Parts: sequence; C-alpha cells; structure tokens
Amino acid sequence: MNANNSMPTRIFALVLGLVINAFGNGLTIATNMGSAPVTASAVNLAHFLHLSVGLMIFAIGAITAVINQLLIRQWDGWRFFGELVFVSSFGYFVNFSASLFSRLGIPKLPIIVRIFLCLLGIVIFCTAISFYQRANLVMHPNDDTTNILRFLYFKGHVEIAQLASFVVPILIIITTAILTHHIYAFNIGTLFCILFNGAIIGWADRHVWHGLSHNFRVKKTA
Repeated sequence: MNANNSMPTRIFALVLGLVINAFGNGLTIATNMGSAPVTASAVNLAHFLHLSVGLMIFAIGAITAVINQLLIRQWDGWRFFGELVFVSSFGYFVNFSASLFSRLGIPKLPIIVRIFLCLLGIVIFCTAISFYQRANLVMHPNDDTTNILRFLYFKGHVEIAQLASFVVPILIIITTAILTHHIYAFNIGTLFCILFNGAIIGWADRHVWHGLSHNFRVKKTA
C-alpha cells in the first residue's frame, strides 16, 4: 500500500466523490431500472413497515454504523458520527440530482436507453465510491463496511468484501418480499450492482486517479 496522501488531497477526493456519487445515483434513480441493494432494501422495508424511505435509509445506515464499530473491535467516534452525518445528508444531494435528470426527461426515454444509462450511473457512482473509500475521511456506512471487510478480513479483495456487505440488504429484500408478496426498486440495475459493484470499484482503484492511495486506518489500541 502506498504512503498516505496529504489532507487537502483526501478532502478533494471526498468532495469530488460525493458530487460524482450523487450524479451517478441520481441518474440511476431517474431511469427507474433498479436501485442499489442498500437503497432497494430501505424501499422494501419502508413499504412493509409503512414508514418513509428516508427514515429507513437513515435507520439502516445507523445500524450499519454500529456494526462497523463491532467489525473494527474498538470505538472510533469520528468514524461513527461521520457516517451518521453522511447518511443523513447525502440523500439531499441524490434527490437534487435525480430531480434534475427527471426534468431532463430521462424517465421518458426508451427502455433500452434507460437500461444503458442505469448501468452507466452504477459505473459512475462506483468510481465515486472508490475515491472516497481511498480518501477514507467519511463515507456511507455500507461503503465503510466494504472497506473494513476488504482490509481487515478479506486480504484486500474488494469483490468478496462487497458481496459480503450486500448480504444483509439482500436478506431484507427477500424477507419483505415474502411477507408482502411484492418487491420494490429491484430491477436489472440492482442485479448488475450486486454482481459487479465490487469489481468496478476495484477497477477504479487501479485505473482512475493513480496518485490517490488507500488511506485506510484503524486506531491502534494501547
């Protein structure tokens, strides 16, 4: 692993990753061709519990942030509260992007075009995830789960770590579908994300922004 980047570089990578992630997620949502597994699990849980999607996104994120503390086997306040702030505010940026693409007429395009744009959006937000995972300042709790599993449990294998981090969202989708006899926000984009999300992040790590290192860290205990 290369030496850590300077703080200005890491902050720039974080901000750029946030903007690009919102752009990619907004494009994917506007196509209505499937959400990322975490989002899809929140949508299905919201329908089952008759609560808002936003509340479910925050609740799942908060629980995941707690799980991350257990995975690193120590208390890291910056990591925990940073993830809560991220998950509570990031939706606003995604909603703005999705609304913009909707006004541009993306939902009315032919289905084959929307499928292409959906897959493109996934590639875009996976690249963005690579940026802020490498910056490692704050990120979505689920993306941090992938980072933790990747470096502490799976010897750097991002594809395995990503699939492992999707287990709980997939179980939520399956369970709520069985109980409600309906499935929401699950389409070709969701399947593509499950199968290739980790591989795309790994590709971006190797080929996009070579100077940005993985600044992964866990506080050393005494």
